[in-house]
Amino acid sequence: MSESIKEIFVEEKKSLMKLMNILEKQHGYIINKEIFNLEGIVEEIQEVNKEVAQWEVKRRRATSGLDLVDYINNNKDEELENLYREIRMLLEELRLQKDTNELLIKQQLSFTNRLLTLINPRRDIDTYNSYGKIKR
Repeated sequence: MSESIKEIFVEEKKSLMKLMNILEKQHGYIINKEIFNLEGIVEEIQEVNKEVAQWEVKRRRATSGLDLVDYINNNKDEELENLYREIRMLLEELRLQKDTNELLIKQQLSFTNRLLTLINPRRDIDTYNSYGKIKR
């Protein structure tokens, strides 16, 4: 049984590495402001996410719903533990890369919105309401 889980871990790790490569490619597109390439990469991310989810479902079936940490500790298989650690580290790297990409996109959107506000300011005139507050 642990052999099948090892195979699942190896395949899941490959899928996670694909996802990491795609996120790094996305990072490059964000930095170089290649907007149209960013649209195309969304589909790639979704496809690899489905692949990772399929491996996750297979792993859950193979462990019969047991907690993964308990399963690995009870199994006492060093290779299985190493694969688990590698996947955990890879997941942390993926989370960091995703957060970085999101932050860069938000910063660029904020900058773009400020530029648009400077170029095209509001045309209406602010007035005071009956409470003395500015009405916009």
